[in-house]
Amino acid sequence: MILSLPDFEATRKFGVALGRSLPAGTVILLQGDLGAGKTTLVQGIAEGLGISESVESPTFTLINEYFAGRVPLYHLDLYRLEPEEAEALHLESYWDGLEMDLGIVAIEWPQKLPYKPDNYLQIYLNYLDNGRQIEVMGNGDLLDWQWEN
Repeated sequence: MILSLPDFEATRKFGVALGRSLPAGTVILLQGDLGAGKTTLVQGIAEGLGISESVESPTFTLINEYFAGRVPLYHLDLYRLEPEEAEALHLESYWDGLEMDLGIVAIEWPQKLPYKPDNYLQIYLNYLDNGRQIEVMGNGDLLDWQWEN
């Protein structure tokens, strides 16, 4: 699925729709250049989940956890890591449901992951002259996922 989003607000609103509709256990892999809107999309997801606290990029903290919504939101930013460092964090604990409550896991810079979960949404954000283009692809159980506006 490919969507054109004309501005910051449209990107945030798409995130809100995702936050309202995605079930606990969903992993979202967010790819795009710096400033492409990955964190903006996660801020919308948080709003859609009912999280009212400020959502900032976890560039330096690596992981921000939010528990005040209908399900937890785990926001990860792997930009500053090498794959070996990401592997040492045992990030599967965020999506396997054994150590952490299942929630929505949003991962910026997932290309740094040495492994991926079995089921995820891959979202590519690209700049266009008139806004952004978002391409969404599902994998595993989310292969046939379709956004219902």
